[in-house]
Amino acid sequence: MNSIAFLGAIESGLVFGLVAFGVFLSFRILQFPDLTVDGSFPLGAAVSATLIVSGSDPWLATLYAALAGAAAGLVTAWLNVRLKILHLLASILTMIALYSVNLRIMGKPNVALLGEETLLTPFESGSLPYYVTTPMVFAVIVLVVMIALIAFLYSETGLAMRATGANPRMARAHGINTSRMVLLGMAISNALVAIAGALFAQSQGSADVTMGVGVIVIGLASVIGGEAVMSTRTMLLSIIACLVGAILYRLAIATALNLDLLGMKSQDLNLVTAVLVTAAIVFPGMRRSLKGIFTRGESQ
Repeated sequence: MNSIAFLGAIESGLVFGLVAFGVFLSFRILQFPDLTVDGSFPLGAAVSATLIVSGSDPWLATLYAALAGAAAGLVTAWLNVRLKILHLLASILTMIALYSVNLRIMGKPNVALLGEETLLTPFESGSLPYYVTTPMVFAVIVLVVMIALIAFLYSETGLAMRATGANPRMARAHGINTSRMVLLGMAISNALVAIAGALFAQSQGSADVTMGVGVIVIGLASVIGGEAVMSTRTMLLSIIACLVGAILYRLAIATALNLDLLGMKSQDLNLVTAVLVTAAIVFPGMRRSLKGIFTRGESQ
């Protein structure tokens, strides 16, 4: 793998780190299996790309993308909390509806950003090449988001949200409005995913209505992979593990596709993803089993 491919994998890993944060918030904190992600990711891309093409400031366009993602998350949560639709089905319904919404926003299947001013444009005129500056810019953005997310989860509202996911009945007994916590958590989760979609579209130079296919799998792979390779005893470590998992996932994908020995091609991406997710799920159990075997051996 050359340096350009390596930095490209880091860039993608940072973007999908935001997706991992959102998936962690819904799956791990709220215990809410959310497939809205596959729709809110291209929603963020569609909103930001459309606004940028129409002449809006790229930072403002990214903010509107986050608000659109939050609205999508609110719809999913509302279907579950108010209409009592099963959370998984509610998220599927929103995801399906977002396909049409994204087409309405863009007016066509894809919007090109080539030649348009994005949030990366001011950094392209420097001495460093674009494939170096882009990961640096994304690293700063992701770091700011990560610090804000950690601060939120340690706040009073964040603790109430964590209690809602851990034990809703106990949370209600302590006066926590669990419905409001689910609505807020799902809004933040999908806002993070939409920001990732907006950044991805601006770095790739286009937004496409199909770019969200499989994003939920990438998010889950990042969360599970991060938990497999490092300790998650505290909330701080859990959030860091999401980012580490996303970067390692993209590096593993890039390595597999760039190794001539394996003969992998771009069409094998889903196969590689399935193998990596399976390994991430199985690895912690195998590690505990091996540790138990060695512990018993030492005791004897």
